[in-house]
Amino acid sequence: MTFMKVCSLSDIPDGGVVGVEAQGKPVALVRKDGEVFALHDVCSHAEVRLSEGEVYDDTLECWLHGSCFDIRSGKPTGPPATRPVPVYRVKLEGDDVLVSLDSADNDENGES
Repeated sequence: MTFMKVCSLSDIPDGGVVGVEAQGKPVALVRKDGEVFALHDVCSHAEVRLSEGEVYDDTLECWLHGSCFDIRSGKPTGPPATRPVPVYRVKLEGDDVLVSLDSADNDENGES
């Protein structure tokens, strides 16, 4: 499993989300209670950036139509989305946030 640095932890506000690129793929990074979660940064319903949405509890809400996704699993938790978005493994090394795109959790099931 290959991890790559995508940003610094200080770049992600606690309870917030930022969008980054990793090997040309859009990744949404969510920071919640000291943990960082990475999801494919494209809504499986409307194909817009999830990183422009809002974080509520353990949910990332798409700004366009309100689709909601669990930040841990990528599964939709609210309509209109019905397909999950891929999630990626995250590792923290000091202030560096590293993401692996070849994670076992990333089965490309929501990516177009």
